[in-house]
Amino acid sequence: MIFLQIRWDYNTMLKKGRRREDVFNDLQKFKKMDMSYSSGRILGSMCTDPDSVGLEAYKMFIDTNLGDSGHFKGTATMEAEVISSLGRLLHLDKAYGHIVTGGTEANLMAMTVAKYLFEEQHDTMPELILPKSAHFSFKKICSMLSVKPVYVDLDCDYRMDVSQLEGLITENTMAIVAIAGSTELGLVDKIDEISEIAFSNDIYLHVDAALGGFIIPFLNNENNNKYNIDFGCKGVTSMTIDPHKMGLAPVPSGGIIFRHRHHLEKLSVKTPYLTKDKQTTIVGTRTGASTAATWTLLNYYGIEGYQKIVNDVLKLTKYTYNKLQKNQQIKLVCKPELNIISFTIDDMDVDIIKNKLTKMGWSLSIAEYPHAIRLVIMPHVKKEHIDLFINDLNQSLQEY
Repeated sequence: MIFLQIRWDYNTMLKKGRRREDVFNDLQKFKKMDMSYSSGRILGSMCTDPDSVGLEAYKMFIDTNLGDSGHFKGTATMEAEVISSLGRLLHLDKAYGHIVTGGTEANLMAMTVAKYLFEEQHDTMPELILPKSAHFSFKKICSMLSVKPVYVDLDCDYRMDVSQLEGLITENTMAIVAIAGSTELGLVDKIDEISEIAFSNDIYLHVDAALGGFIIPFLNNENNNKYNIDFGCKGVTSMTIDPHKMGLAPVPSGGIIFRHRHHLEKLSVKTPYLTKDKQTTIVGTRTGASTAATWTLLNYYGIEGYQKIVNDVLKLTKYTYNKLQKNQQIKLVCKPELNIISFTIDDMDVDIIKNKLTKMGWSLSIAEYPHAIRLVIMPHVKKEHIDLFINDLNQSLQEY
């Protein structure tokens, strides 16, 4: 193990510190243990190699703290502009929100607001209706907020079965969650239909578009796409959108957008010793570097730039899907809507095949429903990487 090669004397470090050269030599050893996106072998991640332009901006603002934004008025101005831009991208003329660490924090903020609103009129246990395809962050959130999850079955296409939705609504329903780009299969719920139900029942609707938020709007602009996932649906109350996925921003760069100011204000707490008198985020200290990177990339690429990125990725996704179809042993779970492909293998344990491919240097992931190998095609993946992967996959199947 590389760990055994690194000399580490904790007591000496506390007394004297170590030579800069020795510290960075050890850092290089740690770095060599990590996989790189540029290798094209990371096929199971929804994050990607950050764009160099955004990374430059990130480094430029690494010392900023939006948790005490009075010291960093320029960075705070950028955040307001980013939220406004993301709002317009999602058909919201006036948006309220923040750049946060990622989808989990954004989902937590939305559900905290929903619970506060629920508690203003109820003293019973709140219930959260969500599809079985919802991200695992909602399991954490329900536990943290003492909310009862109520799961909607998936239909034959692995999306929320909307026909069950109204039957699950009770006087204790706090909110409904819909997904625009499910984590396991990359599928999009029928959010326009869900929105109508939520609106007619006066129920908070949150759309988790952590994945699809930086994909679907650019499809719509290019092709007048059929998807209607955002604030153009009158029942949508809040949305999660992650710039550190297809937005190419460095990790961590997530986003939470609210339709109404008073909903964001539900998170407000007084901060008497800081330069601003209140905060409307969960975390206190909050880097402005993520905001700077996102602002830079939105301005650098614009609509047309992101359209090209998305279209290139979806073309490669289609190419990969077609290549996999040629092997009769491989059973594709569904036709990809976005940039995720999942498949099973006739009479074979996908975990064993995954382990074989891992030993060959590939980093894949496993979907649980259904139990399948899951590929995520991101901008760091190129055609030559897919060709090599397909060859290794076919070899693994022949050796099984």
